[in-house]
Amino acid sequence: MEPSKLIYVEIITPKHVVFKGDVVDFAAPGVVGGFEILRNHTEFISAMTIGEIRVREEDGYDDFFATSGGFVDVHENKVTVLAETCEKASDIDINRAKEAHERALQKMEERSSYDVEQVKKALLRAQNRISIAEKRLKNHFGS
Repeated sequence: MEPSKLIYVEIITPKHVVFKGDVVDFAAPGVVGGFEILRNHTEFISAMTIGEIRVREEDGYDDFFATSGGFVDVHENKVTVLAETCEKASDIDINRAKEAHERALQKMEERSSYDVEQVKKALLRAQNRISIAEKRLKNHFGS
């Protein structure tokens, strides 16, 4: 694909750069709804919530990432994501995610001993990671 059709995306967490490269488009979970960025998109900044980030490579392949939120800055065909956490679908340990999900469910049942809002967020993060990991497996193995 010609460079004039691409945007540059960088996904950064406090620990490392998760992704950087030229892509056809980018989609993220905004706090008021999901959004997609194509070349020559208007400049803006948006907060993200727990959800799925998708980048579409030049060959049409979609990469998926699980994020727990953060911010997206779009400026002159460059998308910068500053995420609290972000994992590429292929890096998610689905068994670990399922264990975290079970722990969060157990804590929800013991409401008096845990901060309910924190437990709800942990539950959402675990569900998101499981969903994205399963989507990758489904796409990869055609199940």
